[in-house]
Amino acid sequence: MQIKEVISHLETLAPIAYAEDFDNVGLLVGDKNTAITGILVTLDTLEIIVDEAIEKNCNFIISFHPIVFKGIKKFNGNNYVERVVMKAIKHDIAIYAIHTALDNTLQGVNDMICEQLGLINRKILIPQSGNIKKLVTFAPTAEAELLRAKLFEAGGGTIGNYDNCSFSSKGTGTFRALKNANPSIGDVGKTQYEKETQIQITYPKHNERVIIKALFENHSYEEVAYEITTLENKNQHIGMGMVGDLPDQMDESEFLKHIKNVFKTGCVRHSSTLGKPIKKVAVLGGSGSFAIKNALHAKADIFITSDLKYHQFYEAEGRIILADVGHYESEQYTKNLIVSYLRKKISNFAIVLSDKNTNPIQYT
Repeated sequence: MQIKEVISHLETLAPIAYAEDFDNVGLLVGDKNTAITGILVTLDTLEIIVDEAIEKNCNFIISFHPIVFKGIKKFNGNNYVERVVMKAIKHDIAIYAIHTALDNTLQGVNDMICEQLGLINRKILIPQSGNIKKLVTFAPTAEAELLRAKLFEAGGGTIGNYDNCSFSSKGTGTFRALKNANPSIGDVGKTQYEKETQIQITYPKHNERVIIKALFENHSYEEVAYEITTLENKNQHIGMGMVGDLPDQMDESEFLKHIKNVFKTGCVRHSSTLGKPIKKVAVLGGSGSFAIKNALHAKADIFITSDLKYHQFYEAEGRIILADVGHYESEQYTKNLIVSYLRKKISNFAIVLSDKNTNPIQYT
């Protein structure tokens, strides 16, 4: 098995097209055509993780966080990032980062948090916009049904659980074959007429490459006319954070103890309690201060995230509890999610869950 085959599985789970613009995801180190000896899954890629990969004969590291976030101009081993990359290259170890691509996935980081908390009725907290596209093209009516089917096979026509493909007859179209046209319709240089059908199909943006490929491979025209537009609709299946309900409401102090146990954290930093039970819970793994307003808008009783600053706790304004469980703690179950997913897809291959704790923060 080659690295590119595993990447295909990863990008089915979490297409990199949905990663945030600031992020650095994908294959960061190595050649995608390399044969794999073993896969090591981790939250962070540190030197101890590369050493673990060497020890366990794994030449492919799948990391949640990217080890290379900004550009590297020198490789002198003067910091941990350079040392990790140098050691990985020296030992022919590839590194792939999934990060915000998995953050934005429906069955991703935040769904895993909800699973650990036992939340039901889950939905995306901040649906992502700009990732639903519409393609409009024309085809001879006799060929339209086949072309539509091929576009479906390529991943078009479905957003979530909805069918989004339509036909509309547009009367006759005019074709004029050029001198060297191949194939041509009728005699070269003469105008011919044939009834056309318009096909409109919506699709998630990560499928665009294969949809365009299918369009050209299955269209009879030498010059295929088509238009692609980006829709303003927000995709309810892609985005940051999640919100869900507890099966039964809990007392505030009881629930704060519950999340401390779930996330195995040394402490939970939180805003003032409000004297009312907890029922609706918003979560966002990693640094989530930007989503406080979204949690308020969702009418959550508590928002669980990390990396909140002093003044950001004031943003609760007596309407919600803000709970900071720690960055590592909020994302710790992510590597289990990746391993579980890959083991279902690749049942006959060694996929190793790293046993190293890479949390840089300690509690005393």
